[in-house]
Amino acid sequence: MAFGQPQGPPASKRQLDRLLDLVIAAGHEDFRDARGPLRLTQRQSNGKFTRDEADELIEQLESGMEGEAIVPLTAEERALRAVSTEALAAELQRRGWVVMEP
Repeated sequence: MAFGQPQGPPASKRQLDRLLDLVIAAGHEDFRDARGPLRLTQRQSNGKFTRDEADELIEQLESGMEGEAIVPLTAEERALRAVSTEALAAELQRRGWVVMEP
């Protein structure tokens, strides 16, 4: 087996559809958007999962959502996530807020 190749059969279409639904419900636009927060590999961020990887991530996302109401992010909330911390802090200061690092 070549270096970096997945070990195992590819995930089914049904698994990938379910996984994408859960990723979107968690507030991400797609697998690429979720790469950092969900610690996906570059291969996974391109939608390439093995069956075992897909099952594991589905279980992780479903268990993390138990008891939580799934509220999709608004366009405004998604746009704010894209703003750098420095730019957001500067805008808040411009509006009169006191800003400090955690």
